[in-house]
Amino acid sequence: MSVNKLNQQQTRTREEFKKAKHDAEHKSNSVKKQVKEDKAESAPRQYKRMRIRLIPIWLRLLLLVVLIILSAVAGAAVGYGILGGGQVADIFKESTWTHIMDLVQKK
Repeated sequence: MSVNKLNQQQTRTREEFKKAKHDAEHKSNSVKKQVKEDKAESAPRQYKRMRIRLIPIWLRLLLLVVLIILSAVAGAAVGYGILGGGQVADIFKESTWTHIMDLVQKK
């Protein structure tokens, strides 16, 4: 038996839950209609909803560029170091990349 009896609710069947939800929606719709009628009688006010972004667009773009660079480095480390049989640290050497470019361009 639980000590905290305030947060316990009696279990309801699916039908009881749907009926309660329907009743709540019906009640809120009638309240909304009444509010709309009251607003129509009062002076019309136009409020423009402003969206405040949690992360600014410039920061999103910067994060995108950083994540692309990190995924390219991780892909090179896996491809060259693990699958290719080389040393993972070799992906940061210029000679490795010139060799890879020579292979691609067939020089």
